[in-house]
Amino acid sequence: MSAAPDLTGLTARPSQVWGAVRLVPLVRDEPIADLRLHAELYGEGAGLVETGPGRAYLSYVPHGFVAAWTGDGTPAAAYGTQLSTGRDTAPAATMGLRYHRRMARRQAKDRLRFLPLHLSLEGYLALHFGGPTIAWEEWSQRAVRQGLSPRVEEAYVGAEVRGLADALRAFEIHPGQCGVVVYVADALAAAFAVPHPDDYRALHATLLQDLYGELIHHYATLMLPVPDFRARIADRRIGSLDDLRAAAAGQEEAWTRFHDTTMAAGLLGHAYTWQSVHRMGRFTLSRFRPRFRPKEENHIGEAITDDSGRIAYLKTFRLSEGQVRRGHLLDRLAAHDWHLPAAAAGLGIDTAQLGLRLESAGFGFLLRQDVLDGYRKRARTGIR
Repeated sequence: MSAAPDLTGLTARPSQVWGAVRLVPLVRDEPIADLRLHAELYGEGAGLVETGPGRAYLSYVPHGFVAAWTGDGTPAAAYGTQLSTGRDTAPAATMGLRYHRRMARRQAKDRLRFLPLHLSLEGYLALHFGGPTIAWEEWSQRAVRQGLSPRVEEAYVGAEVRGLADALRAFEIHPGQCGVVVYVADALAAAFAVPHPDDYRALHATLLQDLYGELIHHYATLMLPVPDFRARIADRRIGSLDDLRAAAAGQEEAWTRFHDTTMAAGLLGHAYTWQSVHRMGRFTLSRFRPRFRPKEENHIGEAITDDSGRIAYLKTFRLSEGQVRRGHLLDRLAAHDWHLPAAAAGLGIDTAQLGLRLESAGFGFLLRQDVLDGYRKRARTGIR
């Protein structure tokens, strides 16, 4: 599937600003009653996530979501945020391990536990993970035998994003609010949506435990406060309370259009590659990734959609320019069967330039040392 997230039924309300952080509430016309989310908090913190036979990675797992649904459309119960096991036990002195068999795991016939953002981040880290499909002469033995293992990317926990905690604590939650779009220095940092207002109230604070990219952390630390968008109504056109109500409604509609078509265009204005992960009655849990447009805004994410494709749950992560560049290089290599000259021609550069781009992106280990040294020599001498 190749489409942008469908936010039909979610309406952007006027933003609230705290320093460089702007929060845009998302309000549902009608809550989704037959799918509910609640949080499971992992006090131990660290987790060994098994992604397949013989494949696993160690990850910080601050919290997980549990989705509960009904098969006949009747309302599903919300369990609420679980803060403890119910037993009075002293906190552990060391960080323990928690084992997960897979990223999304069924807990019961109508309950599924999954790790927010880990689904989408695993999809990015596993991008063409096997490495070269053909043992072309340029690739090292390590590349042929091990592929891209290990892949490492960095992110910041929300508590380290300056101003985010204060913004989440100070701003009001709107009636009917089922989500929020987070901006830092007016760069779209993350979008979060859930099925029901009660779910959002329970999960509002988990935004501090989510992951945010390098660019967002940088903007939050260094950028000046952003201006608030204030409604302006010409008093000469107001002759009654009905006129004032109509003018206020017009300002809200204008803000919503501006947000969806301008501020959120980097997320909503592009097509994505979707991968289904789990079916849940009339709902589907999926992850999506962009087509990796260099020097543009790119997001990865995960969503639960209903049988008409509309978003019930959404969580996104903005990639840094380096992460976009790495994804773009891997996609171009895979599209040309990892044949360097063909991939370089497709990018409009020569083979040596592509080899040096791979090294700059952190993939130099994939190339034979003598081949990489030859590319460096050609770059120094200007030989084509």
